[in-house]
Amino acid sequence: MKYVVGVDIGTQSTKGILMDANGRILASASRGYAVETPKPLWAEQWPDVWLEATLEVLAEVVSNAGVDKQQIASVCISSLYGGSGIPVDEDIRPLYPCLIWMDRRASDRVDWVRNYVDTKELFRITGNSLDSYYGYTKILWIKENEPEVWAKTRYFLPPNSYINYKLTGEIAVDHCSAGNIGGVYNIEKRDWSTKACRMLGIPKTMLPERLVPSDGIVGGLLPEMAHKLGLAAGTPIVAGGVDAAVATLAAGVVAPGNHVAMIGTSMCWGFVNHQVDARHGLISMPHVNNPQQDIYTFGGAITAGASVTWFIEQFCSAEKQQAKSQGCSVHQLLEEKAQDLAPGAEGLIFLPYLMGERSPIWDAKASGTLVGLSLYHTRYHMYRAVLEGVTFALKDNIESGKACAERLDNELIVVGGAAFSDMWMQIIADITGYPVLTIKEEVEAPLGDCFLAAKAAGIIQNADEIRQWFTLQPRATPDAKRHERYNEIFKTYRSVYKNLKGDMHQLYDLTKVS
Repeated sequence: MKYVVGVDIGTQSTKGILMDANGRILASASRGYAVETPKPLWAEQWPDVWLEATLEVLAEVVSNAGVDKQQIASVCISSLYGGSGIPVDEDIRPLYPCLIWMDRRASDRVDWVRNYVDTKELFRITGNSLDSYYGYTKILWIKENEPEVWAKTRYFLPPNSYINYKLTGEIAVDHCSAGNIGGVYNIEKRDWSTKACRMLGIPKTMLPERLVPSDGIVGGLLPEMAHKLGLAAGTPIVAGGVDAAVATLAAGVVAPGNHVAMIGTSMCWGFVNHQVDARHGLISMPHVNNPQQDIYTFGGAITAGASVTWFIEQFCSAEKQQAKSQGCSVHQLLEEKAQDLAPGAEGLIFLPYLMGERSPIWDAKASGTLVGLSLYHTRYHMYRAVLEGVTFALKDNIESGKACAERLDNELIVVGGAAFSDMWMQIIADITGYPVLTIKEEVEAPLGDCFLAAKAAGIIQNADEIRQWFTLQPRATPDAKRHERYNEIFKTYRSVYKNLKGDMHQLYDLTKVS
């Protein structure tokens, strides 16, 4: 029997699983860590945190599975979108923290690009637009603000590329991660763009020459790493990709029409397409499956589950204590009261823009907002409003996607932490109008990594085979009356942002000055 290992480096934790060729999970492990936020709207991480977590997870799943290491066919590692990537020197030593997807410090570089670069041509080349979310604006921030780092930088490496280098000694970037950087990748030619790099003033030499598909083998596991991990030297290490795309693959999204929402710390809703159009405000990159033909297009909210966590940490200390004493989840206690409230939380609307926002509004200066409060409202109203607000952000992206997708299936698959909540699944069904399905096995991106590893090793040939590795289960069916009600509230959700946008920007600028 052959085995594969999949590891996903996430924003707040690294998770891994070891599976057999039939898709049966034999071992799993995880390690948690924090995001560093030294200034408002900054979000960065040192890569050694990821490396330590990855090595511990790999060693644990291999040890706990107890299988013959010679039968472990391959290992695949995916990662969070690393924004700028890790600036490394000639010896591939990190020079500066990685400015991750959540970081919004590059707003002034966005203005510079808008004023001095032909953005119409840039968007045509890359299939992506302009925002401080994209890695190329973060790279420009480092160039402008950290000249000593810039002078020593040999490469900018996505997180999984850096980890793969540490495991194999080989440098390569998968097409999915390359495309997600934005302004430096030619989406049609599937290569770095000489013209775009020249327009932006980013040396093409800082981008690793070797580009590979997500199921491509980067190299063999180094002997010293093999000894440390309990694996065989030379075990193939597979390139992997951006976690959102890999999690989408894990949910069986392999053909146009398939679409899935991944709701964890952030929210990503995506689908497979064959063409791109930056005007619709979504993000596009080669898919981790069949990257030379298929494009993964997605929209996302920066703070989805993070909004829920923030609300609980700031306002629900009593429920946290009660949950601890009763041995249950704090979410369970809140939902007992919130689930019976009418759609719209009796007049509350929450905008989940706690770190600015990505698609479709692309506004780094947007801020979290709770509108409609009165003395009548309780924490339970606010909790429901937060869940609804994140779901309205999902609907906002779906509406943009409908304008450019070849087609969309009439059901929505949801993966991630949100899938643990029956109440949230029902809210998603009622707001989007789609029947909601979830994956019984709850494995997310690591399952997609295992699939890519199995494909690289020749264990699997057909992408459709991934659907045999998990069980889809119906979770919620939209209620027609609630859906109609939510459609009206959604109009208000959109108008609240439009009406407050100027004030949000003024507050942002005042904060920045202070």
